[in-house]
Amino acid sequence: MSASTPAKASSALLPICLLIIAMVSIQGGASLAKSLFPLVGAEGITTLRLSIGTLILFIIFRPWRMRFAAGSRLPLLVYGLALGAMNYLFYLSLRTLPLGIAVALEFTGPLAVAMFSSRRAIDFLWVALALVGLWFLLPLGHDMGSIDPFGAACALGAGACWAVYIIFGQKAGGDHGPGTVAVGSLIAALVFCPIGAWQAGSVLLNVDILPTALAVAILSTALPYSLEIIALPKIPARTFGTLMSLEPAMAALSGMLFLNEHLTPVQWLALAAIIAASMGSTLTIKSKPQIEKLS
Repeated sequence: MSASTPAKASSALLPICLLIIAMVSIQGGASLAKSLFPLVGAEGITTLRLSIGTLILFIIFRPWRMRFAAGSRLPLLVYGLALGAMNYLFYLSLRTLPLGIAVALEFTGPLAVAMFSSRRAIDFLWVALALVGLWFLLPLGHDMGSIDPFGAACALGAGACWAVYIIFGQKAGGDHGPGTVAVGSLIAALVFCPIGAWQAGSVLLNVDILPTALAVAILSTALPYSLEIIALPKIPARTFGTLMSLEPAMAALSGMLFLNEHLTPVQWLALAAIIAASMGSTLTIKSKPQIEKLS
């Protein structure tokens, strides 16, 4: 029995490490993407990430082998549209918001999904804590200086799309498996790449930006999605949710390290309130054996 304990601990530690690497990769990719804004804009980086990321995902998951039943097409379509809108709105929010605040506001999407899945009294505590955090992050009649209302609206819109992405991703992923993310990314690219290309213009043809754009696609799409596909079936849903709660903090640290973005003490406290609400809702929700495999 004692010999099996280290093996079990090791098997549980590996997927956790993979998810942490995936989160660091996503936030590093977001910081790198924001550094391209002066050259191609938020719309242009959306186009580059979706187009290059879709190509990489097609190579990894080979979705052309999939079969699509008539009843499973609508969830897949909504999933892909939500994926594209989530990326587009998130990058728009980064034009005027620090990375940590944008991710915290976007994180209200999955937090809302978790909250609405339960009706117990303790859940109202987490709702109240999240609302307190939002009150101090958003410019709601008090002076927060650096918070742009349009950027905040875009981040919250991205959060709403994230919630739709989770709900329809569960259905689409259950029907089509890991290849769902490649098809969803293709749908997103077909809709949002022309929009971004029209807004960014000919600057997207500049070959000098391609290495950085490739790095963004790998860090923000190919690497984290691949690591999540490996890790998610091997850990409990509660563990996954708790780890995901750390993402706004990782985003804030990434913004500090790579973009020289610094939050005020009040903003840090608001960020901590949202993280605590997410962790609390995860730890007190009725657990399922494993999380559904998403993208």
